[in-house]
Amino acid sequence: MATLLLLRSLRLHRSLRPRTRPAVDVPLRAGSHGARLLYPDHIPTTPLQKMLLAAGAAGMALYNPYRHDMVAVLGETTGCHTLKFLRDQMKKDPEGAQILQERPRISLSTLDLSKLQSLPEGSLGREYLRFLDVNKVSPDTRAPTRFVDDEELAYVIQRYREVHDMLHTLLGMPTNMLGEVVVKWFEAVQTGLPMCILGALFGPIRLRTQSLQVLFSELIPWAIQNGRRAPCVLNIYYEQRWEQPLTALREELGISPPPKHIQGLA
Repeated sequence: MATLLLLRSLRLHRSLRPRTRPAVDVPLRAGSHGARLLYPDHIPTTPLQKMLLAAGAAGMALYNPYRHDMVAVLGETTGCHTLKFLRDQMKKDPEGAQILQERPRISLSTLDLSKLQSLPEGSLGREYLRFLDVNKVSPDTRAPTRFVDDEELAYVIQRYREVHDMLHTLLGMPTNMLGEVVVKWFEAVQTGLPMCILGALFGPIRLRTQSLQVLFSELIPWAIQNGRRAPCVLNIYYEQRWEQPLTALREELGISPPPKHIQGLA
C-alpha cells in the first residue's frame, strides 16, 4: 500500500510540471543535460524513495508475478550498477554500439506487421509474429522507463523489456508461469539484473509439482547453460535480422533447441 501511495504522489508531482509528450515512440534521449527530467517519462527520485519503491514493488511482484508494473519498478530501482555493466558491454560490441546510437524501439507503431507476415516460415520475424499471435501478447504492454536517473541507462532497461518477447521466441518458451520462470533464469544469467534473479528464485513457488520436477531436472540447467554460452542478447539488432532463420540465429548464439514437452506444462 505504501508503494502505491508513493507512486501516486510521484505521478501527481510530475503531472504538475509542464511538459510536451511525444505522440509516437521516440528514442530515449535527453534534450538537455541540465534538465532534471532526462527523458519523456522520467520521474526523479531520491535514494530513499528508490529504496521504498523497491521494497514495496518486490513484495507486490512476489505476491502477483503478473503485476508487470511492479516488476518494472523493481527493475528500475535496483538495477543501476548492473545496467552500467550491460551498457558497457553494448558499447564494446559493434552491433550493441549501433543499437545504443540509433535507439530502435519495438512497438506496434514501429513494427511492419505485414512485412513480418510475408517473411518465410521459420524466419525470426515470422516466428516472433507467431509468438505474439499464439500467446495473445503485444509489444505495447511494456511499461516506459520512469525511475532510472540516466537517460542512456533508461534506454538500456527499456531495450531489455522490449526484447523480452524476442527471448521467448529464441528460447521457444510460452508465456505461462513455467515458461516465464525459464526465461527469467536465462535472463538472470545473461544480465545479472536483481529483478531477474528474484523472479528466477521465487517464481517456481506458484508451479505445480509436475512442472517443478521438469523445471529443476531439465529446464533450469538448460537455461543456465544457454545463458552462459550465448553472447549478450542485448547486442543483437533483432530488427535487422527479421529474415534470418530462427535456427540459424540460435546456432549463432549457441542456444540449443528447447525441450519438446514444455508446451504441455503450466
